[in-house]
Formats: sequence, C-alpha cells, structure tokens
Amino acid sequence: MKDISIQVIKRLPRYYRFLTELENSGVDKISSTKLAQIMSSTASQVRQDLNCFGGFGQQGYGYPVASLRKEIGRILGLDHTHNAILLGAGNLGRAIATHLNFESLGFKLTAIFEKDKKLIGTMLRGIEVKSDNEIEDYVRGNQVDTAFLTLPKDSVEPLIEKLYGLGIRNYWNFSHFDIAREYNDTIVENVHLGDSLMTLCYRINENNQ
Repeated sequence: MKDISIQVIKRLPRYYRFLTELENSGVDKISSTKLAQIMSSTASQVRQDLNCFGGFGQQGYGYPVASLRKEIGRILGLDHTHNAILLGAGNLGRAIATHLNFESLGFKLTAIFEKDKKLIGTMLRGIEVKSDNEIEDYVRGNQVDTAFLTLPKDSVEPLIEKLYGLGIRNYWNFSHFDIAREYNDTIVENVHLGDSLMTLCYRINENNQ
C-alpha cells in the first residue's frame, strides 16, 4: 500500500461512510456507476480506486455493499484501536469530544487535559478533565499513541516537545503549528477549519459569477 496515492487514501473514508449508509438502508449490492453517482465521481474512478486494493466486485453483478464496507474499514485500520488523549477542553475540544464516535473511527479517547483552572475537574464525555501538568505522569502510566490537539498555535508549540519525548508520534492537529516540519517521523493529520471555510467562500463566489 506504500504506492497508493494520498488522493485515493483520502477518498476511502467517503466510500466507507456512503457504504455504511447504504448497508443501513438495506442495500445488498451496488454498481460502480451508482457508487460513482453517490461519490460525485465517475465509474472509472471508482474502479481504479478500489482496484488499488484488489478486486472487490464482479462484472455484471457490482460490489457487495457489506463486505466492501468491511474491507475498506480494514484497510483504514478501523479494526484496531488507538488510545488517544485530547489537549484542550475549550469550545472546539468540547464539541469534538461530545459529537464524535471515536470508537467507530479507530480511536479510544482515554484522557482530556486543559490548562484553564475553570475547566479542570469538569466532566466531558464521562471523562474528568485533568490539568495539563498531569500529562507526563498519565502518558508514562498508560499506553497512549495519539494526541488530539485543539489548542492555539502558541499553546501547542511548547507542548509538542514534551509529547514527542513521551513517545507520541501521531497527531490530529487543529492548531496551525507545523508538527511534521519540526519532527519528520510523526504522522500528522492537520485540520484547518479556516481553509475549508475559505474554499466554500471561493466556490460560492465562482457560482455567483
């Protein structure tokens, strides 16, 4: 899978999401044409994407929805669970912790840390928010391989060295701090909400011209 393009990898969660909806709706099989329509893609693109991981469909039959969804889930690694900590219990952190079903997405949220004394000791997702001074002791005493960062850039920068030193190499990063540039052996998924909103703005403006 080392040669699979990042563009294909980024489409896999959409396949998984749509296939889950199809399975929940009682759909047993689907053609590449129908799946392409749902994906806003082409049948050729769907076949090329799925052929990167082997043959899943049969000509004249289509793709079995349940087994294809399960296989894509396996490819995405959803059959494994990674223990994660959340740094930042402010508005963004609270929204993410409250509304995402981490367990179905390959992660288990085990602890939440915050520096704001007003938030320390509050409960979030059934987890008591800890002081960020407790990060080191917690990580040393528990198996943690991933950190979710919902902090401003200036707050993340001094924490990364500590997290990296504790062996954490995987980050879901909502800050604008470039972790991978500082530590090139990390795996980082950057989420820039402002970039997404500007893209929406561009598309709206283009549509109105």
